[in-house]
Amino acid sequence: MSTPSAAARNPLLEFDRLPDFPALSAEHIRPAVEQVLEENRAALQAILADEQNQTAPDWHSLMDALDDLDDRLTKVWSTASHLNSVANTPAIREAYNDCQPLITEYYAALGQNEQLYTCVEALGARADALNLDDSQRKIIADTLLDFRLAGVSLPPSEKKRFADIQTRLSHLANVFSNNVLDATRAWTRHLTDDTLLGGIPEMTLQAAARAAASKDLEGYLLTLDFPCYYAVMTYADNEGLREEMYRAFATRASDQALGAASDKLDNYPIIREILALRQEMARMLGYDNYAALSVARKMAKSTDQVNAFLDDLIRYSRPAAEKEYQALCDFARTRHGVDTLNAWDVGYYSEKLRKQDYDISQEELRAWFPLDKVRKGLFAIVETLYGVQVEEDSSIGVWDPSVAFYNIRRDGDIVARFYFDLFTREGKRGGAWMADCRSRRLITASGMAVQQQIPVAYLVCNFAPPADDRTPALLTHNDVTTLFHEFGHGLHHMLTRENYLRCSGITGVAWDAVELPSQLMENWCWDPESIGLISGHYQTGESLPKALLDKMLAAKNFQSGMRSVRQLEFALFDFALHQAPVDMSHDFVSDILARARSKTAVYPVPNYYRFQNSFSHIFAGGYAAGYYSYKWAEVLSADVFSRFEETGVLNPDTGKAFLDKILSRGGGADALTLFLDFMGREPDLAALLKQEGLKIQ
Repeated sequence: MSTPSAAARNPLLEFDRLPDFPALSAEHIRPAVEQVLEENRAALQAILADEQNQTAPDWHSLMDALDDLDDRLTKVWSTASHLNSVANTPAIREAYNDCQPLITEYYAALGQNEQLYTCVEALGARADALNLDDSQRKIIADTLLDFRLAGVSLPPSEKKRFADIQTRLSHLANVFSNNVLDATRAWTRHLTDDTLLGGIPEMTLQAAARAAASKDLEGYLLTLDFPCYYAVMTYADNEGLREEMYRAFATRASDQALGAASDKLDNYPIIREILALRQEMARMLGYDNYAALSVARKMAKSTDQVNAFLDDLIRYSRPAAEKEYQALCDFARTRHGVDTLNAWDVGYYSEKLRKQDYDISQEELRAWFPLDKVRKGLFAIVETLYGVQVEEDSSIGVWDPSVAFYNIRRDGDIVARFYFDLFTREGKRGGAWMADCRSRRLITASGMAVQQQIPVAYLVCNFAPPADDRTPALLTHNDVTTLFHEFGHGLHHMLTRENYLRCSGITGVAWDAVELPSQLMENWCWDPESIGLISGHYQTGESLPKALLDKMLAAKNFQSGMRSVRQLEFALFDFALHQAPVDMSHDFVSDILARARSKTAVYPVPNYYRFQNSFSHIFAGGYAAGYYSYKWAEVLSADVFSRFEETGVLNPDTGKAFLDKILSRGGGADALTLFLDFMGREPDLAALLKQEGLKIQ
């Protein structure tokens, strides 16, 4: 990226256009953040000094004005946060780290502003007189709850402590995330002996050779980037190499990690401090624990309901998982002479068992899922269901040459836009996610609409890039479902019709319902008609043969019980951890993980296993005491998809109904209300159990 003088021009402050990524540099971040914060504080004082807001606020004088402030700051900070995730350099990280406390302090003060809270209360009291619509009324209720959960009602002596906790938690989350990224980067395995690489797919070897060459090394360089890690754990014949790589991955950011930087990057002290601060925060607000505080914003009504939900799913999933693991052990013993399966053996022999039972493997399917074909098929499915058109736009500047940009049109008009950043690379954090660049809102002036702001999304994955100039990027079917999942999040953000910033897209959606559209989209990856749209051999263009399709569909629920208990292990650990008292006298975190595993896991892990130290979802993301949301939303999505199955999975009428009643409504109504409107009844667990091939007991 170029580095012009920040004083000459700051692209982050050009609010009437998309971020000018080619012109952006780290030095733009702090000046932009400081300027917007200063202007926002002055504007907030004017809002509070407005006589109308003091006596009889209306929507425009108060909420529209507040949205103007939030929108400006979000445009700056979402861009900086995005760069920190996808183009991380020491300079960008330093600028981001320097500004994060400023952002946290601003929002902490805003949440504790009693005068502003009183104004919003007064607006709520005038809802009938002002004839506010349902979305506006929900926004007011949500905003008042946010004020209370930000400590607005705390005694003055406690408010500062509460704000200090928020600032500290924000800092710790950032350090946790950086440690995971740095620990992932820190480990590599340089190999020049081809005999150690038997079984590893050619595509992975080519990537490893390029990685070595980029460091002026001969041979191959293995890394902990997920495409490489997954390929080694699934296909490498050398058990020693699998064990070495498993240990490196399972001990990231822990005291068990190998290497000189292991102590410096250890996340365990950070985890303990995060949990202690969350517990203190919850108790200050009158909650027994942080899980109870978290549920206050969720679709679930209580911690008891979540605990019962997890127990029910464990009861259905564990017996199936135990049978599957026993079958795997029997297979490894009888066919390969392996009497004891270690954790680093499970993926390897599972793939061999899948190949034996179904004569199909993820790697074999790659040739049939070239990225370009998958992308075109994905767009075709979305266009059919939701009446839109997707087109590439090469006129928009991006942060890396591999990034593409698209417009979504309806009846010729652009209704949304998105960036596609799909390949793993150095300086980009792992995983896959959707984030907002711009949110839909109706911008007003003097109470009159003057501009419709179009939503723009960042859609990010970490797939293996093309092996060479002659071979396109080829996806596993797991990659395909990941792409569809993130695009579902994107649709939720982009196809909203809500005009208020605080309920537009996923904003205002209960966190345990926010995965509904994303997990719903995964179902089209398993539908035969849809697979015809997203598959085609990269050399011949031939559609996926029926024989392969039948094998793939037959293998859909291969080890579904083991997959389910794995997710339930994470969810149970997270939720139990945030209900338990923090006890610094011993390693209570590992104890709680061990108890969660005793209820869910069907095979042991080594003593050095430190999964919790890289569990960014709950320690550096938005899923604290909420990881159960994935399983909760799976119930919702499986149930919703059953309606598509009844009417035809590519039926535009069903797509329109889902768009009108759930997807476009964002946070404009309660999640359960929207579900009831679409399905006509409460959610039913049976649809998920059927989808995963689990028995109803």
